[in-house]
Amino acid sequence: MKIIRIILVATLVWLMVLSTFTLLGFIPGVKDSDTQQAIIVGLFIIPFAYFGAHLFYKKGEKTNGFIIGLVMAIIALILDAFITVPFVIIPGNGSYYTFYTNPLLWVLVIENISVIYFYWNTKVKKPLS
Repeated sequence: MKIIRIILVATLVWLMVLSTFTLLGFIPGVKDSDTQQAIIVGLFIIPFAYFGAHLFYKKGEKTNGFIIGLVMAIIALILDAFITVPFVIIPGNGSYYTFYTNPLLWVLVIENISVIYFYWNTKVKKPLS
């Protein structure tokens, strides 16, 4: 597994997701609903994660997609701990607890891992002969 590449790709995907949440925060009717934002981001996370998987695997890496998805999710959660929560969530009267116990976060994490696993399973894994 290429550590630097996975960190860079995970950071890029995290930035795309964060940017989407940020833009949704300016749209009337959506900005006040965490559920609507999560649904919209849930739709966008599919191409974001797919693109991230494509970037990671394009140089011939073969590491299991579940492991890559899990590592990318952990990197994103760490970035959230150091950037999103202190600079976005806490100023909005949230906390680490409310952020990390939100079921919508974990649905998005599982979705991200699943998309990366799907990419690996369909594009990278060698078919059984």
